[in-house]
Amino acid sequence: MTRQPALQGVKEAAARIASVVPPTPLLPFETDQGRIWLKCENLQPIGAFKLRGAYHRLAALSAEERTKGVVAFSSGNHAQGVAWAARRLDMHAAIVMPSDAPKAKLGATLALGAEVIAYDREAESREEIAAALAKEREATLVPSFDDPWIVEGQGTAALEAISQMEELAGGPPDSTVICCGGGGLSAGSALALPDVPITIVEPEGWDDMARSLAGGVIVPVGDNPPPTRCDALQTIRVAPITFDILHRHGARGVAVTEGEVAAAMRAAFSQTSLVVEPGGAVALAAVLAGKVQPSERTLVTLSGGNVDPAVFAEIICG
Repeated sequence: MTRQPALQGVKEAAARIASVVPPTPLLPFETDQGRIWLKCENLQPIGAFKLRGAYHRLAALSAEERTKGVVAFSSGNHAQGVAWAARRLDMHAAIVMPSDAPKAKLGATLALGAEVIAYDREAESREEIAAALAKEREATLVPSFDDPWIVEGQGTAALEAISQMEELAGGPPDSTVICCGGGGLSAGSALALPDVPITIVEPEGWDDMARSLAGGVIVPVGDNPPPTRCDALQTIRVAPITFDILHRHGARGVAVTEGEVAAAMRAAFSQTSLVVEPGGAVALAAVLAGKVQPSERTLVTLSGGNVDPAVFAEIICG
C-alpha cells in the first residue's frame, strides 16, 4: 500500500526537525480587521519553510539510498531546502531549476553545494528532466509537494505554532491562512490542525487549487497564465495527495493581485522589518485586502523571504 501522509508522520517529522533547527518566531500583527499571528517561515536558515519537508524526506532514506543522492526540481525554495538537508546529511543533491529563477535563490542553492541543471520553463518539463536524471543515477526523486514525507514535514510549521499560540495568544489557532503553490504547506497544516478552518491563498490567474477545491476535482492553471512575481507559487497542476487532504478538510481558496501582494510586503516590512518574498506574502495580502476575515486567533503564514534585493527595493519603494 502506498504511504499516505498522516498526523503521526507530522509528529515524527517535528521531532526530526527540532533536532536541527529551532522553532521559527510567531509574531502579532495588527490589521484593520484585528490582530493576526504571523508564522515567520521566512526566517528559516534557508529563508523558507521548505527545509522542513526536505529534511524529513532525506532523513527517512536508507544508508544505501543516501549514497546515490537525490534529484529535485524547484524555482528556488524547495531547491534550497533539499540542498540544505543534503549537506546536513552528507548527500549529493541535483536540482532542476528554471533558467529564469531569481538570482538570490539560484546563488543560495549553489552555495549550499547542490548541482544545478537549468531548463526553459516555457519549453521543457522539469518533472520529465528530473525523473530521467533520477532514473539514470538511481537517485531518489524528491518532488516539491507530491510526496507524503514532504507534506508531513511542511505540516510541522502548523504543529509548532499550536504551542506558540497557546502561550502568546491564549489558545491554539481557530483559523489559518496559508500561502499555496502545490499545497504541501497547506495540506500538512490540515493534518496538524484537523479541526481548524483553512483558507489557501494563490496569485490571481494561478489559483488552480482554489478552483479545484470549489469544483471538487483537480483543474490545472488555464492557458497563458498572467506573469507574476510569485515565482514560488507557479504550479501548473496540483497533486492528488495535497488536493485530497485539503478537499476532505473543507479548505477554501482565494486569489490576490500583484498589487495586493506588494502592499502586504510593504506592510510586513514597515511593521515588523521583515523581508518577505512575493509568494511568501500572499496569505497576509488576502487578510489585508479584506478577502479573508480574521477570527480571534488567526494564524497566517509568511512562507518565504528569498527575493532579489533589487526587486524587493522596487516593491518597497513603489
